[in-house]
Amino acid sequence: MPRPDLHDRVHALRKLRIAQGRVRVRRTITRRDGVRVEVEGRWLTEFCSNDYLGLSQQFEVVSALQDAASRDGAGAGASHLVSGHHAAHEALEREIAEWLGYPRALLFGSGFLANLAVQQALLQEDGDVCVQDRLNHASLLDASLMAGCKLRRYPHGDAEGALRQLKNAPEGAAMLATDGVFSMDGDVAPLRALSLVARMQQALLYVDDAHGVGVRGPEGRGSVAEANLGVAEVPLQLVTLGKALGGYGAVVVGDEALIQHLSETARPYIYTTALPPAQAAAALVAARHARRDQWRREKLLGLIARFRNGVQRHGLAAIESDSPIQPILCGDDASAVAMAAAMESAGYLVPAIRPPSVPEGKARLRVTLSALHLAAEVDALVEALARSRDAMQRVRGAA
Repeated sequence: MPRPDLHDRVHALRKLRIAQGRVRVRRTITRRDGVRVEVEGRWLTEFCSNDYLGLSQQFEVVSALQDAASRDGAGAGASHLVSGHHAAHEALEREIAEWLGYPRALLFGSGFLANLAVQQALLQEDGDVCVQDRLNHASLLDASLMAGCKLRRYPHGDAEGALRQLKNAPEGAAMLATDGVFSMDGDVAPLRALSLVARMQQALLYVDDAHGVGVRGPEGRGSVAEANLGVAEVPLQLVTLGKALGGYGAVVVGDEALIQHLSETARPYIYTTALPPAQAAAALVAARHARRDQWRREKLLGLIARFRNGVQRHGLAAIESDSPIQPILCGDDASAVAMAAAMESAGYLVPAIRPPSVPEGKARLRVTLSALHLAAEVDALVEALARSRDAMQRVRGAA
């Protein structure tokens, strides 16, 4: 029997995506100014960025990037364990660890790599299991598959479900992994309850707080600190540099023994070139701003409340969330795509989010807010969302 032709398979899968309305289109940003972006010659107000504190364009952050690049060059030159670990990397790791109240930190090229590193390095034996929230980020779920451990999933936000999965898991080492703030719904994991479950079942609790650090908790220390938890309850935690800190990369913070083990054995750390030192220098300045600039969080919280009030006033189908992630449910894929197109015509960039990024039947516009937005821009966005929703309902009624 002849082998399947991969070009035929690719062609068939693309036809299926077209039929389902799930083709993803890459848009090119030609210029950017605050929350305004130029796309195909037209300026739009962006409501889909993860730059929650507006630090990606902050002048001191950009200056740190430029100064470090002029001094250290465009790249690190090697992996961390060869000759690629620069003073900027060391300073950033120390700063993040001290900010979050953890003994030590380890820098990675991305959150995806970091999540893979944690599971590959720790869940190596037969019978090891990673128990995860059903709505965890793809990087956490894929990491279990690539690490080769058992993957067990529990209903979203259900600590009792996590307990049941751990009780029924094999007798190997166990990790309980969850997002801190869920990237598609914007809600927060029940971390205190999960920490109790982990302790009862002798599992290591690992929190990916990509969307929490910088935004939540005292000094922006994230969801774990907001829940009054620390290294004793959450021995490992992921901090992204690409969301509230406005840059690129990720840091895993944890106790001394676990971080040392990762630095010596984690393949995504050992076998890749280190993050450019200039990027680390910029992230260091951004972290200091995120820690001390409480006004950014206060402004963001005010905009979130303003958006929520407007959504409620207009009866828009929003998911309950007090984070900068504010999903507006559209239902089927075609409705989400149509509404995104209507919003772009009105001057707003809010792409449609469809399965498999979200569950079937829950396609949405994933609105995200930034401290750079103005109150008037948020008000205008809500009005445009309501108009687009009403126009779609009229079309359906006429049909």
